[in-house]
Amino acid sequence: MSTTIPPAERLLDLVIALVNTPHRMTKAQIQRSVAGYDDAPSVEAFERMFERDKDALRELGIPIETVTDAAHGDDVGYRVDLDAYALPPIELTPAQHGVLSLAARFWQDHSLARDASRALTKLSAVTSGPGSEESVAALAPRARAGGDAFLPLLDAIQHAQAVTFCYRAASTGEERVRTVEPWRLVASRGGWYLVGRDRDRAEARAFRLTRMTSAPTAIGPSHAFDVPAELDARALIDTQHGGAERIAVLAVTPERAGALRARAVTATGESGADEQHLAAIATATGRDLLRVPYRAATRMAEELSGYGDAALVLAPTELRSAVLQRLNAAARLSALDGGTPMEASDG
Repeated sequence: MSTTIPPAERLLDLVIALVNTPHRMTKAQIQRSVAGYDDAPSVEAFERMFERDKDALRELGIPIETVTDAAHGDDVGYRVDLDAYALPPIELTPAQHGVLSLAARFWQDHSLARDASRALTKLSAVTSGPGSEESVAALAPRARAGGDAFLPLLDAIQHAQAVTFCYRAASTGEERVRTVEPWRLVASRGGWYLVGRDRDRAEARAFRLTRMTSAPTAIGPSHAFDVPAELDARALIDTQHGGAERIAVLAVTPERAGALRARAVTATGESGADEQHLAAIATATGRDLLRVPYRAATRMAEELSGYGDAALVLAPTELRSAVLQRLNAAARLSALDGGTPMEASDG
């Protein structure tokens, strides 16, 4: 008794046959050679099956050519156009490979880590030149893992399906069951947030994934809501979780700390004595004076300490102290590990 070949396996066998044929394959040769076509009860059934498969492969981007014999116009065969089917050579600059490396590193805490690592390994083989991550090292992602809630929420967002979960409020510590229409997952402030419509409160809310005390469960039908076209997810997160915006005044080494430069803002108001003093410090040290907005002091201190001596904090004082505390702790750890002890400068 013959075993029915699954359609996907038949398609794969057809591609292999058409790729490896030296010239072309006629329908008769295909019916004899490709597993699965012998299940067709008649020639007409085989013809219909083959035409469906041929259209399916072309929709997948596989260029199947129809080749007519030069001497016999009614003798038709098929093959895959190898020139069109082959991928062009991949050439990555060190900077481009560095960006891909950071993207792969970003997913190390999630289920996509294995696929990201494999893809990066393959791309590394075609990278031109060493030191591919140096130009983007300061941009290393700092989002913490989303935990078990990440994938269920991602699936619910893709299907526009409501979810329920237990959530611990930051202000009171109270745990309540929330029913939410999930709109976006956003990496912000060192963690992941779900932005969506809280059905109980009938308003848009942002929920930090680390405060979810139960796994999200999808409820109700799919495609049950639409995401607002004007949604500004980051603004909503900043409003609910960020606190008041402050400005970090920094003296930054030229051509360093690109992420800080991208977020820098122009000074407002008249230039007073303090402003002139800070500008003089930056000029005297051969650095650029930057003003970078931030809300969470802890997150900002973590980022700035990652730049080492490339970014000096001039103001505010509490942010400067937080960065120095981290740098001095790192120096002490380095000394314990056999490195050269080096105290962080407060200059």
